[in-house]
Amino acid sequence: MFSKILIANRGEIACRIARTCRRLGVAAAGVHSAADRNALHVREIGESVEIGGAAAAQSYLRIDAVIAAARAVAAEAIHPGFGFLAENAAFARAVEAAGLVFIGPTPEVIERLGDKAAAKREAEAAGVPIVPGSQMPSTDPVEIAATVRRVGLPVMLKAAAGGGGKGMRGIQSMDGLEQEIESAMREAKNAFGDAGLIVEKLIRRGRHIEIQIAGDGEGEVIHLFERECTLQRRHQKVIEEAPAANLDPALRDRMAADAVRLGQRLKYRGVGTVEFIVGEDEYHFLEVNPRLQVEHPVTEAITGIDIVEVMMRIASGEGLPLRQEDVAIRGHAVEARICAEDPAANFLPSTGRISQLEFPRSGVRVETGVESGSEVTPFYDSMLAKLITHAPTRDEALDRLDLALGETTVFGVTSNIGFLRRLVDLPETRKASFHTRLIDEQIGSWALGGSSQDSRTLAIAAAYWLRGHRRDDAGKRGPWTAWAGTGWQLRADDDGLSPIPSLHVESADGASAEIRFGPVTADGALLVGAGAARIRIGLEPAEGEGHWIAVCDTLRERVALHQDGDMLYVRDCRGAHVLKAVPYLAYISAASQASGDMKAPMMGLILKVQVAPGDRVEKGAVVAILESMKMEMRILSDCQGTVASVACQAGQTVERNALLASITPD
Repeated sequence: MFSKILIANRGEIACRIARTCRRLGVAAAGVHSAADRNALHVREIGESVEIGGAAAAQSYLRIDAVIAAARAVAAEAIHPGFGFLAENAAFARAVEAAGLVFIGPTPEVIERLGDKAAAKREAEAAGVPIVPGSQMPSTDPVEIAATVRRVGLPVMLKAAAGGGGKGMRGIQSMDGLEQEIESAMREAKNAFGDAGLIVEKLIRRGRHIEIQIAGDGEGEVIHLFERECTLQRRHQKVIEEAPAANLDPALRDRMAADAVRLGQRLKYRGVGTVEFIVGEDEYHFLEVNPRLQVEHPVTEAITGIDIVEVMMRIASGEGLPLRQEDVAIRGHAVEARICAEDPAANFLPSTGRISQLEFPRSGVRVETGVESGSEVTPFYDSMLAKLITHAPTRDEALDRLDLALGETTVFGVTSNIGFLRRLVDLPETRKASFHTRLIDEQIGSWALGGSSQDSRTLAIAAAYWLRGHRRDDAGKRGPWTAWAGTGWQLRADDDGLSPIPSLHVESADGASAEIRFGPVTADGALLVGAGAARIRIGLEPAEGEGHWIAVCDTLRERVALHQDGDMLYVRDCRGAHVLKAVPYLAYISAASQASGDMKAPMMGLILKVQVAPGDRVEKGAVVAILESMKMEMRILSDCQGTVASVACQAGQTVERNALLASITPD
């Protein structure tokens, strides 16, 4: 075994490889970009070399910089992880030329299998059924378009040099074909440094099944059974499982035998994945990923085999550490990929700082490269973490995954957790009656907005906000002292609520509510008015950072709460919620300034109007004087401009939010 290796990757896979190294007693060093100086994988590995700028092309894709880093830390071998340079034959060759060991297939095998067109030729030579289409990659848009016409619609454009759904386009119509080809080529070039595409016949409503293989490089190859990767959105895997559900055993055996035979033909070294598209009673070869797969943990869960350890032992010259008869399936495993993306905005990636991140403490395997305080940048993949559950049955594994997703907190960036839970509970998922186009076909009818907030959620958030704004001398309040951040006291409604809203709360989908508070009782509970609802709320600290027991009238529930500036984050039994909380008077002021509209912050009597249409006003000028609760409030202009209209007069009683005057800002 090696004494020290360099992990030439970032994020969760770098952390995961480092974990196996620690268990085996192998020292590890890492690399990082300028954007990743404070990343979790840098700290987890412990020794890391900065190799360039934030963009992958300036850092993680620089072969010279990675090899220089390996030499600088005196590493014997390099593990590429997945993505970046993992399937780059030139990189593998450069590693060997530098006197280091590449933990993966030989450069020759990567060239023969890493390119999808070449892999199809190898599969065909090995007697494995292939999908009709082009046999050679092309970077000529005209030639690619001609191949599309020859193969016939529908077809799939695929980046020849990589995987992971990058550079893939399903073509159903000739309209816009040129733009689709150019887009796929750009994406392939950016992701893999190679714009070459191949064209394949699109298999409708198929299942994506892959076989994990491992070989010693001398011709001995075994398989670690299959994985189901059918749940995909735009060719990006979302949820994976092992073994495949409801798969005919004879079909599985034939695919596994084909995968092993292909590996034997190439004298495959290390681990790899042979992927198939499966119909009812037939299958076709898709590609080989000559590297570690994102979804490898589900195979590890059902076999008990550390695949990274297998890779390292083979690369170090120890040979295949197990035989086919040593591999057996135990139970069922499911994996979900948590990504920083907004399902309600067409899965637009979400960037920013993760203000709070928490995963379940038991019953689930968590693979992540981020933590609370991590910055999600636009330079790399949006995946934040993977949750993997393992159980005796598939239904139990899915139930555990749903529970684990519900117990996961991601505050600060938008995540796809709600979308994943929707998929886990989908009838087609539960029955394993899915196909690769299922999500794309159905998603248009799904409501993908954030979790809807009911009055209980709003009341919990408001009570948490108040804890940070409550006066220390609350017990000494008199009738003329400000209360609960409103600036008002005097009388309250019959139920004890302040007649003046204290807080304006708005959700990401635009829904809003005004919050009023009642007095805090001796046990710390208070009455909260959330719109028309009246809820008595108590918050009791619970185990775990940011966790509370919320007592809502007679109901108790565990919640996660966090505040970052004017943003409130709540995770309760109804889901995760993002709310903006602004003191009510500040909200009224900001709203007036933004629109030029001066509105009444409360019901009251207009005592005096200070302006007329056409008047010039300065910011801070008095527009009108409102009397409410026997106190006067001056309505001030929040901008400099010209009075466009006046909608009130002295002696008039106005409702809260009534328009008093409009100012056209300069």
